[in-house]
Amino acid sequence: MICSRYRLRPAFSLQALMLGFGARRLLTALLQPQPQRWPLQPSRDMRLVQFQAPHLAGPRLGLESGNDRGVIDLNAFDSTLPKTMIEFLEQGEATLSVARRALTASLPTLLRSEVTFLPPVTRPDKVVCVGMNYVDHCKEQNVPVPKEPIIFSKFASSIVGPYDEVVLPPESQEVDWEVELAVIIGKKGKHIKATDAMAHVAGFTVAHDVSARDWQMRRNGKQWLLGKTFDTFCPLGPALVTKDSVPDPHNLKICCRVNGEVVQSSSTSQMVFKTEELIAWVSQGRLPDRDTPRCRCIPETSGLSQEGRRSPV
Repeated sequence: MICSRYRLRPAFSLQALMLGFGARRLLTALLQPQPQRWPLQPSRDMRLVQFQAPHLAGPRLGLESGNDRGVIDLNAFDSTLPKTMIEFLEQGEATLSVARRALTASLPTLLRSEVTFLPPVTRPDKVVCVGMNYVDHCKEQNVPVPKEPIIFSKFASSIVGPYDEVVLPPESQEVDWEVELAVIIGKKGKHIKATDAMAHVAGFTVAHDVSARDWQMRRNGKQWLLGKTFDTFCPLGPALVTKDSVPDPHNLKICCRVNGEVVQSSSTSQMVFKTEELIAWVSQGRLPDRDTPRCRCIPETSGLSQEGRRSPV
């Protein structure tokens, strides 16, 4: 299950907007590392994290491990490993093989209470988002299912950790949330065919697309970019789950909790455009031939909150 959690905290000036996050739509973090080879063999639930701990210097790379999801310190296991996820992904199979060895070894773990989880990816080159990409979203809004993806973006500076507070900007009175499946691109590419798209995917994480609806929908010119990208409006994580650990990314339960309350519960099977199609669209501006958007629908009574308003759950 993909589940996003966050807390809301009011801010009294733009300077106070330091960290935050929230979402309800597919968010794809497009990185630009060097080409690499990906392993063919499956990993054992590879869940990569970035974290900090009081007794350790600077950010570290780790693995969530075991039923209690304790954290293996990868940099302690191998001091030659990079300490940021982007550098780790850039090295491809060389670093992934080290992480696989650490996962199968009997290593001590840090308790979750001992660490602070950072976003699994920080400062990506691009954060590409897709609007109206859930069938029940379209039904709720009484609008046609899109025939082409609706693309927008967030600033990388809006990304924060999975348990950081979302700061409510005083400039907005309508801050809203949307939980999302996030796709992490780990291999550089352009004009990518849908059939080749998964070779460019490093893994998946959970994202929260926080939106200032008054800026997005009602300010002069409908300021989508500004409404979507206040500081703290994109929490990510905690874990980057490698693609070979996810049998079907389009058949995952997905939910959102705000201040401990479940406000969304649905499935990625509702996505109109799947991961492969979106990568092809973003990288070359065209989709494979198709008559109508394909989807696996769930009942109309779904509690998934959609763009523009919130459904009862």
